[in-house]
Amino acid sequence: MSRIETDVAIIGAGPIGLFAVFELGLLDLKAHLVDILDRPGGQCTELYPEKPIYDIPGLPIVTGQELADRLMEQIKPFNPTFHLNQMASGLEKLADGRWKLATDAETEIVAPVVVIAAGGGSFVPKRPPIAGIDAYEGKSVFYAVRKMEAFRGKNILIAGGGDSALDWTINLAPIANTLTLVHHRDGFRAAQHSVNQMRELAAHGKINFEIASVKALHGDNGQLRAVTLSNAEKKEWEHACDTFIPFFGLTMKLGPIAEFGLNLTENLIAVDTAKFQSTTPGIFAIGDINTYPGKLKLILSGFHEAALMAQEAFHIARPNEKLRFQYTTSSSNLQKKLGVA
Repeated sequence: MSRIETDVAIIGAGPIGLFAVFELGLLDLKAHLVDILDRPGGQCTELYPEKPIYDIPGLPIVTGQELADRLMEQIKPFNPTFHLNQMASGLEKLADGRWKLATDAETEIVAPVVVIAAGGGSFVPKRPPIAGIDAYEGKSVFYAVRKMEAFRGKNILIAGGGDSALDWTINLAPIANTLTLVHHRDGFRAAQHSVNQMRELAAHGKINFEIASVKALHGDNGQLRAVTLSNAEKKEWEHACDTFIPFFGLTMKLGPIAEFGLNLTENLIAVDTAKFQSTTPGIFAIGDINTYPGKLKLILSGFHEAALMAQEAFHIARPNEKLRFQYTTSSSNLQKKLGVA
């Protein structure tokens, strides 16, 4: 086991976990972050890196990847340590009152404070019930669009009726050779303006829309050449395509966090709204993983929660020191930490 001692262990390196590093850093608290993904950014970079976000204060429009990049730049002065491609697998209270967080990569992080910023847990795409689909995954079947350029000039088939399916139909249409959206009914669970955009593209012949379901895949060595489509009348036909992107939703798995002995309410961690601490002292939950009266699952709400969490974390990690509240705009001490003095 690799054993590390620090002030705060953070589970989750999404936007909320990253901003927590900033708030903790202002108070001279060192943080280590654990994330199951291979890079920081969480859902923003994993599921919609190029999708615009419009409700981040001061940023009228920013993509998921840009937001993660800006947060990484913001926390650079505090030099956090990332333990990526690792799942938080166990949590144990030590005799001295600190916590020992273990990962599946045999890393142990010992800290007086643990912050769970894991969103809703690990998101796993729902695999369509199509025989042999696993043979095509990663080569011609994809469950997320990470780089749009990888799909330029492709003959794309998108399946689904939610926001992701409609959004990517609209965004990929200009760069695809051909693009077809299939859904089992002529009704959608997406925003109406997206549905209207899709229908306009179809009306102008820029995409195809089929009311059908995908029944089989055809190809060799992981490369798709066609799929079998079937409609409500049980009529089947082959549709040529080289790329299949099914959006059948995501399965949210809390994973080992559910076994940490915390007070869970429908897989969410109940917290107070003064400190965002769980019912277990020293363990905090911020972002989509927590619940409290009036909770809004917004990134900006998580930023607020991170700020209040850091204040209490200081009292736990530095019990013999006095916390002095300072503003970054007027404190030369904080500005020196940020490298802007």
